[in-house]
Amino acid sequence: MSHENNKPSSKPILKNESSNSLDLTRASQATQKTIKKETQDGLAVEFDSKTFLSHLTSKPGVYQMYDSEGHILYVGKAKNLKKRVSSYFQKTGLNVKTLALVRRIMSIEVTVTPSEAEALVLEHNLIKSQKPPFNIQLRDDKSFPYIFMSTGEDFPRLALHRGPKRKKGKYFGPYPNSGAVRESLNFLQKTFHVRQCEDSVFSNRSRPCLLYQINRCSGPCVDVISKENYEKDLEQTRLFLDGKSKLLNDRLSRDMEGASQNLAFEQAAIYRDRIKALSHVQAQQVIDSSGASNMDVIACACGSGVACIHVLYVRHGRIVGSKSYFPKDKLERDESALLNAFVSHNYIGGSAMDMPGSIAVSHSFEDEGLLSDALTAQLGRSLKVSSNVRTYKAKWLTMALEASRQNLTQRLNDKRTVTQRFLALKNVLRLEELPQRIECFDISHSSGELTVASCVVFDQDGARKSDYRRFNIDGITGGDDYAAMHQALTRRYTRLQKEEKSLPDILLIDGGKGQLSQARGVFEDLGIDQVFLMGVAKGTTRKAGFETLIHEDGTEHVLSADDPSLHLIQQVRDEAHRFAVTGHKNRRDKARRTSSLEGIPGIGPKRRRELLNHFGGLQEVNKASAADLAKVPGLSKKMAEEVYSALHTE
Repeated sequence: MSHENNKPSSKPILKNESSNSLDLTRASQATQKTIKKETQDGLAVEFDSKTFLSHLTSKPGVYQMYDSEGHILYVGKAKNLKKRVSSYFQKTGLNVKTLALVRRIMSIEVTVTPSEAEALVLEHNLIKSQKPPFNIQLRDDKSFPYIFMSTGEDFPRLALHRGPKRKKGKYFGPYPNSGAVRESLNFLQKTFHVRQCEDSVFSNRSRPCLLYQINRCSGPCVDVISKENYEKDLEQTRLFLDGKSKLLNDRLSRDMEGASQNLAFEQAAIYRDRIKALSHVQAQQVIDSSGASNMDVIACACGSGVACIHVLYVRHGRIVGSKSYFPKDKLERDESALLNAFVSHNYIGGSAMDMPGSIAVSHSFEDEGLLSDALTAQLGRSLKVSSNVRTYKAKWLTMALEASRQNLTQRLNDKRTVTQRFLALKNVLRLEELPQRIECFDISHSSGELTVASCVVFDQDGARKSDYRRFNIDGITGGDDYAAMHQALTRRYTRLQKEEKSLPDILLIDGGKGQLSQARGVFEDLGIDQVFLMGVAKGTTRKAGFETLIHEDGTEHVLSADDPSLHLIQQVRDEAHRFAVTGHKNRRDKARRTSSLEGIPGIGPKRRRELLNHFGGLQEVNKASAADLAKVPGLSKKMAEEVYSALHTE
């Protein structure tokens, strides 16, 4: 709970834009033109909202919009990030200011939060610290609201308060918005009957108001309630607002029992109703906690040659800001190494005033203890770097990690990044034209069981998930990946030919020469010769960055670990692997949930139910003889023999 004074900020003086309709019309026409923002290798590039939105989460959070120079334009919060951000890119219905904002957007970063209330707090703090130009025109800089309880009066009051805390009394909060305060005040009014009227109204009453008549106020204005009883109601209200629910319930229970023993049943009923109300209500979550935490929470996510480090800045128990970094260090390949380098670079030698009390990281690294000691010696106080955190710190770390993953996904699917990688791949493979479509196949199984093949599709807009396909592989020897690949490729491209659909420009096979030969054989059988075939084999270390590319003629090629074309190949290959593994797991889980009675001819749901009910379970059905099975109602002797044979066939 904070008791600092909140000075109201001055609002900018805005011009009356409606006074010049001609200027507005011209501005609207100008902002709706397509503005080309960057040009690279002869290709015009602009912010690709369609691709960005296709990968955006629907969770609550905060979004930050930046221009081509990396300057902040706008900060907003959303209950549903995908739905809210999509509204900026609709074709009609946008006003001039919004069109001017959208015209300048070059990148968007998001921070996912557990709730909309926490998104509101983060948005407020980001606006105050970064002062985005488009926020200044659209928002006033209101402080957070509190519930105010006056003191020094015979009958204190409750009220909503926003702004400097000059009045004598106690302040509870802050709350995320005035709606939360009003909801809490409404509950308090119905439950504890403490007055909420203005002092001017209270001092001039001669008879009880309507709130007293509907049992929302105890009527202190006309002395219906004594000061002692009113103070008791006020104390219960205070305990509720302080979050001391257990103590409040204990006191109410004790007062109810005392009133019952004194035969004051009406008063006992009041206490009973309060206990019941408290058991059903969830106390509003305030924005401050104890205010004791001052820490930087740092998370890292890596993939396909790109890394994102996301930092949450927590001061006095509140998230006051966040920032994403995309380091371009060719040597740091995994999350631990990147975090090690980032923390060392950003905190060693830094100003003591800017230093947090502690640093939480998403991945442990070897120098955690060393960095903690160095920073402690530098500051003259303890500063610990740790990946092992719990309670609310773990919650913040989860938020930061999810934000880093989300922003990494957006960067990987950014139009500019994809275009750069396709151009690099064209040059590496010495293709005459820029490839438009890439497909990749992978195989997944568990010791040869329930094999699944995956096919993923990428084009210059990134992943085309609507074109993804999975193939359940049957009729082969378990574990024969060559046969599985042959079957999947045959089924895929036979159908594409039959339906006269587009073939890929490049086909990637996750595997070595043997797998690639299967693809070559299928394409020869189908008469397909316009597709560039390439195998992607893991290197001797089986680590990312050491892949061997195998061309159709058998030649091998190893690209530099920082080559953009390799990053594209890794991204497509990793997606094919993920899609295959997910499909195999789903098929395996479904098989484990399937009864061995399913698939037996003539045994439908009704007869399966009769069998299970008669024997008490599947295990007993398996133990039963054919004669015992024939005793089940609705099961003939012949059918019983078929069931027995099916259950005991190796």
